[in-house]
Amino acid sequence: MKVIFLEDVRGKGKRGEVKEVPDGYAQNFLIKNGKAKAASRQAMSQLKGQQRAEQKREEEELEEAKAVKTKLEDDKTVVELKAKSGTDGRLFGSIPSKQIASALDKQYGIKLDKRKIELGEPIKVAGYTNVPVKLHSEVTARIRVHVSEK
Repeated sequence: MKVIFLEDVRGKGKRGEVKEVPDGYAQNFLIKNGKAKAASRQAMSQLKGQQRAEQKREEEELEEAKAVKTKLEDDKTVVELKAKSGTDGRLFGSIPSKQIASALDKQYGIKLDKRKIELGEPIKVAGYTNVPVKLHSEVTARIRVHVSEK
């Protein structure tokens, strides 16, 4: 029996896949528990429509990520932060990705999730630092962060 998986089933199939499975397994487990549905013509056309909509949404997300990248990599976009530091330019404490994200929102109105900022370790020295930001699986940008003394 051909079924369309509605969710991932370990060892059998992933969400959105169409596979041939034994009749008893399909009727008694997959369909009964809402993990799959029978692959009728109507269900197949509905699946194709969902896949097209999902693909369109992914393309829009990619375009949006590219637009944000051009804003972030503009020469005028420098995130200014102030922190206490010693005489040799080392900071008392550090600048984490959360602080960079909030400063970017305040200064330029660009909202970014702190988890997208790929800061290996917090910034601990004053000066300019290039910080990579993963906006999309295919789009990575760089932010210039300037840390100055208070």
